[in-house]
Amino acid sequence: MPLFSQHRNRRMTSAPLQLATPEPAGTVATTLLHRYRPLETRAAGGFGSVEICLDTRLQRRVAIKRMPLTAQAAGELHQNMGMALAEARTASLLQHPHIVSVIDFSYDAGYAYLVMEYVDGMTLEEFLQAVNGHSLTYDEAACIADALIQALSYAHSNGVLHLDIKPANVLIDRSGHVKLTDFGMASLASAAGFGGARGGTIGYMGPEQIEGLEVDERSDLFSLAAVLYESLCGAAPFRAATAPESLERIQAGVTPPHELLPDMPETVEYALMSCLSPHPESRIAESSSLGDYLATLGKAREGRKSLERMIARLTSDEPEDELEDGASEAASVSINPAQGALGTHWPGFQAQLSRGLSGVAAVYLMTFMLSHASMLQLGAPAIASISLALGIASFFAPQLGAAIVLMVHVLLISFQTPFLSVLLVASLTSALAIAWWLTWGRAHAQVATAFLLAAAASCVPGAPYLGAALVLPAISYWLMPSLTACALAPAFPFAACLMAAATHQGSLTNSDALAMIMEPRFLICAIGLLSTTAALSAVCRRASHSFDTSGSHGLFYLASCMPAILISVVAALANHMEITGSSTLDLPIGVGLACLSSILVWIYAYSFGFSSASWEGDLQ
Repeated sequence: MPLFSQHRNRRMTSAPLQLATPEPAGTVATTLLHRYRPLETRAAGGFGSVEICLDTRLQRRVAIKRMPLTAQAAGELHQNMGMALAEARTASLLQHPHIVSVIDFSYDAGYAYLVMEYVDGMTLEEFLQAVNGHSLTYDEAACIADALIQALSYAHSNGVLHLDIKPANVLIDRSGHVKLTDFGMASLASAAGFGGARGGTIGYMGPEQIEGLEVDERSDLFSLAAVLYESLCGAAPFRAATAPESLERIQAGVTPPHELLPDMPETVEYALMSCLSPHPESRIAESSSLGDYLATLGKAREGRKSLERMIARLTSDEPEDELEDGASEAASVSINPAQGALGTHWPGFQAQLSRGLSGVAAVYLMTFMLSHASMLQLGAPAIASISLALGIASFFAPQLGAAIVLMVHVLLISFQTPFLSVLLVASLTSALAIAWWLTWGRAHAQVATAFLLAAAASCVPGAPYLGAALVLPAISYWLMPSLTACALAPAFPFAACLMAAATHQGSLTNSDALAMIMEPRFLICAIGLLSTTAALSAVCRRASHSFDTSGSHGLFYLASCMPAILISVVAALANHMEITGSSTLDLPIGVGLACLSSILVWIYAYSFGFSSASWEGDLQ
């Protein structure tokens, strides 16, 4: 039984974990599915074995679950396995940072196969077996719970159930990142002849799954709660030799967690007891609601750091005393590539950087607008005070900063331009700004931040629009390709209107705004920079996926070269389309900004890591 103190501070005293090493898979087969060369058998159990294989086509490691077909399943192969594969392929479409990617499904006369990405680390089952008390700290449990709830929320929103959540299906890599595996495995296991409860595991299935009744999202939440209860309390509450025995234990109920852990938060205990109810209608219905109840469990970020340290210790071949002697030194100099140099030592730095840049951009935009508002006749101290106040507000709430900047722009041009001359542009700007803010700017802080940054950088003297090249690397890391368009599509026209108003002492007529936006240079820069950022975002995420699955960061070299090439092309085209009378666009400046943008891509990757889970997690 775990002691209360173990959930505050746990010191690892056991020896590094020695994983069981079954007979090498290479002795069984030369290749699997004519493509995968077995390297080792990682685990073997009732459902078959897990083979670590080399993908001979892509030269990467994969994990293959291989289940022998029972005689009955072999006789009904095409009828059962066809349906199971269809359901499993649906599950394989799930792409999420906390879900193990599924590469392929197949079967032959003797086996069913599930080919997945290889995760270098441990299962939660192995972790619990190795640590003192066979339990997690509150922070570690919070990290596990947060990852699994995110994974289930995404899966359930796409109509996919897991139905076999258990510690053996929770993977923790060497950076402490948690992933849920075996989506689609329950269907394959059932079709292969392993039990009649849709392939679940005794001890983690709810009563409805054991009895073969209708299952839904609440069945997964029951299994998740059973895993969390075991992880915190040190014992699986419903584990039994047979399904009927497990069902009896479920009906009898579990020991309230506070009797084992007196300091457990009440909301956490309520959530666990609710989800472990034998009656589905009495359980919490949605994973997002469960996440709200578990918010007080612990600090997920600290838990991830602890998991990373523990797994490094458990899987190390060095003696325990050497690990203790070098722990502080290693902690001070080691850099986790997934999190980067800054992300490893200052996990919250990226979020603070984002907020700081949002504030700086808001200050610049407000100063730019007020300094060109000739009719207001504001002095420098007044402009500085107003701009600084907006910058502080934007630091804490970028959405508010974006809304104020847009509102002030509309008010200024309306105040300084004859009514009929500004009516169309003011009305259209107001309508579009409100629609954008309600749809994207309010909901996504990073979209609002990217909007402010791109608009401010586009107004930099000497290289109109192309100044945005300096902020595109950060935006491409923060946002998915679709959201980059949501941020930049309004930012460039807004910057064009600001510069048009600046050339007319703050006034902006309908014709001036239209002329500026229809200018070929503007169209080339806006479309080119938006496309470059979206493409860079897509490549960075593909590179991150490659790093997560194989440890390779080669695609980041491609990402770092993209801005230098693409933005230089944009600068050349814009310079070629330069119209006499407009501000001069210096081609060397544009090329220089493009090269600097490429350098910033690599600096950002080195600073904040090669894993998108690290980028997005730090910004939440």
